[in-house]
Amino acid sequence: MSDEEALLVELKLALVTAVKRSRQRHGMSQMDLAQRMRSSQSRVAKIEAGDATVSLDLIVRALLATGASRQELRRAFGAKEKLAA
Repeated sequence: MSDEEALLVELKLALVTAVKRSRQRHGMSQMDLAQRMRSSQSRVAKIEAGDATVSLDLIVRALLATGASRQELRRAFGAKEKLAA
């Protein structure tokens, strides 16, 4: 695996973790988040499990749908920025 691929995997994992934490912090169930995203609970479960079929775009959309603040978004993206330096 190249360094770029490894960073992408680490970024996805950081974002997946941020989705779950933000959802829980905002008192939402997976079903609540799915409804906000116009998706299914099983898709949210796949997002939170880091399923390889889930796109980076969908993970970010889920994070935004949780109501994550700009600070939470920066934190999620910034965690991997340090590794790239």
